[in-house]
Amino acid sequence: DLGIRKFPFPEVVMASSGKKVIAVNLHDPAQKAILEKISMAANQAIADLNQPISPVRDLRRINEASRFFENHLRKTIHAHPEFTCTIPKNTQGNEQSSGYPDLLITHTAADGSRTHTYLDPKLYEKKSQASSLRTFYFEPRTRTNKIQHDAMHLLLGISHDGKDGAWTFTSWKICDLSKFQVRLKAEFQASNRDLYRPGIVIQSSRINR
Repeated sequence: DLGIRKFPFPEVVMASSGKKVIAVNLHDPAQKAILEKISMAANQAIADLNQPISPVRDLRRINEASRFFENHLRKTIHAHPEFTCTIPKNTQGNEQSSGYPDLLITHTAADGSRTHTYLDPKLYEKKSQASSLRTFYFEPRTRTNKIQHDAMHLLLGISHDGKDGAWTFTSWKICDLSKFQVRLKAEFQASNRDLYRPGIVIQSSRINR
């Protein structure tokens, strides 16, 4: 049953993009610098977006707050001269906001060498940390695949207290997805064009407004 079997995420990425998921090495200077910059940016984002005048206070759903964290992280990290933080481009060369991953961080060392990291920020309610509901999605497609580099793949989980409309963001965790396993959700699909065809429709209303 493919819905139960787990697959190593690095193998899924390699099979779908031809790119390597690089494991975090805390002794690597470039990787260490990237992690420090993400940590600093996450602390700053939480502090700013917890303010009474924060734009997330006007939101109806916590999912809508994700884009504010993404934008805040991107601007903060990108402001440092050794870093760029951008929306990843797909295989067509176009920036694409939707789909995994959300951000591409590139660190350029003094010798010109570059280290790439994909960062996917996610918000979650603190008490749901042990939940088994699906919260991570990766749908590889040839034309829209956003993974174009061998890179570290990191997930930044930001927890909140669950108080609707008055959320307090409490802490963050960085996850190394080189150690991550995923499940495949296989499903059959059809469109309205497929459904509402002669031979399939057997009755319809006489009124057509």
